[in-house]
Amino acid sequence: MLRLSSALLATLRCSARRPLPARPPLLCVRFRTRVAAPTGFSMLPHQQHGKKSKVLVFGAGNFGSCLADHLADSSHIVYMWSRSADLVAHFNKYHKNPEVLQDHDFAESITAVGPEFPSAELVQSMDVLLFAIPTEGVRETLTALKPTLEGGKVPLLIFVNKGIEIKTRALTLEIIADTCGPDIAKIATFLSGPSFAKEIVKRQPTSVSVVSLSKEHAQQASDLFHQPWFRCYTGDDPIGVELAGALKNVYAIAAGMAAGLGFENNTRAMLITRSLAEMTRVGTAYGASPLTFLTLAGVGDLFLTCSSSTSRNYTVGYRLGKGEQLDHIIKTLGSVAEGVTTAKGMKAIVDELGVAAPIASGIYDVLYEGRDAAERANELLSLPPMGELDLSVESGKPAKMLLGKLGLQ
Repeated sequence: MLRLSSALLATLRCSARRPLPARPPLLCVRFRTRVAAPTGFSMLPHQQHGKKSKVLVFGAGNFGSCLADHLADSSHIVYMWSRSADLVAHFNKYHKNPEVLQDHDFAESITAVGPEFPSAELVQSMDVLLFAIPTEGVRETLTALKPTLEGGKVPLLIFVNKGIEIKTRALTLEIIADTCGPDIAKIATFLSGPSFAKEIVKRQPTSVSVVSLSKEHAQQASDLFHQPWFRCYTGDDPIGVELAGALKNVYAIAAGMAAGLGFENNTRAMLITRSLAEMTRVGTAYGASPLTFLTLAGVGDLFLTCSSSTSRNYTVGYRLGKGEQLDHIIKTLGSVAEGVTTAKGMKAIVDELGVAAPIASGIYDVLYEGRDAAERANELLSLPPMGELDLSVESGKPAKMLLGKLGLQ
């Protein structure tokens, strides 16, 4: 049963009494990019928010590359680190990424570096460090960076990875606290939302959530990224945003699996809606705000990932629904589908919290218990009727423990 606190009810009643603001004029957006602007948009110059920043992007995959390109096109000075010597050489010579977004001409102002880990001198000269690496690699990377971050100016740290560390079940915020200390964790920022890399490089209008426990640092990150075609909305619930970004990948596997089994639009709508209810229930039991799951980082990202056949996680589910084996899918996918590993961490969290999450549990069974996708889907459809809205009002222990580690109540 959904229960709202008296404070939240008072806020909602107050908001309901306020008059609606006057409708703003339509924004005519202009683009100055190397690609054709979408039909229906005229051209508007870039917006420069404050000074140019020097940015080091860790990771040259889809999202790291597209964000490096966006920031360079927004007049920032960008370096992009890769472990691949061939990628670094190719990128600097041709301004193309030979592994991802291969048809895109990247900004000539981006400098690829690597495969050696960035030097302390380079890191210390940066205003921003942007982490676009899989969650499983964040701890190792931050451990290597820690000596460089100690005793000097701390750059703005922005994390765009989505996932849960399998062995520890830790969110990235906790990994930052473990490796770099609570003071750095409290100012770390997180960017998440419905944002396919291939559309960002085309300057298709995109909006994301940018959050931090420090409102000042969230605003700094927002100012860094914000453009008419890449709108940023700030918030202060990184725990909820991290959970939403991780869990939606598991539900995207479910949506793809349903399509692979031959189910159509009614089923997809059902899955997206019930997945939103389920991840909100898990998130509030963890200690996140339920409202966070109604943001771009929540329902926005869930809807995009569950409704697009180009989503990597959706593709994994679709191929499982068609009867392929997981090992073969992973070997031939060509990129990381974080929902596969996140399903393990989510299962452990759900079991620890004692929260009902039948969809996520079903995906875990197919991925790791060898269950047949069609058989498991039939079991889910055969569950008895239940209440539609059921948010946990207990627990919140994981978030309280994490915030306690950071010295926050």
